[in-house]
Amino acid sequence: MKQLTAFVLTGLFVLILSGVAAAAEAAGGGSAGLVPGIVALGAGLGIAIAAFGCALAQGRVGGAAMESIGRNPNSADKIFTPLILSLALIEALGIYALIIAFLLAGKV
Repeated sequence: MKQLTAFVLTGLFVLILSGVAAAAEAAGGGSAGLVPGIVALGAGLGIAIAAFGCALAQGRVGGAAMESIGRNPNSADKIFTPLILSLALIEALGIYALIIAFLLAGKV
């Protein structure tokens, strides 16, 4: 639990720093070498965290669907549509993170 908390706090810290760095760049202040590096680091860690979260969510959704189909095989056709819909929504969150990472990388 301590490792997970440290990981999440580190990710949040990096994302906050990337926002501060982008604001400093827009204002014209800050170090020219430090700002692009922090923005690139924030973009990379942001997409990594989003991909990890999406993979965990998709695994849990798929596992729950397979478990429920295993318990009641006749409900497979009723479970399929919500399963595909939830997987599409989870994947959309990963794509949003990718787009944001590309936008941040374009500022470097």
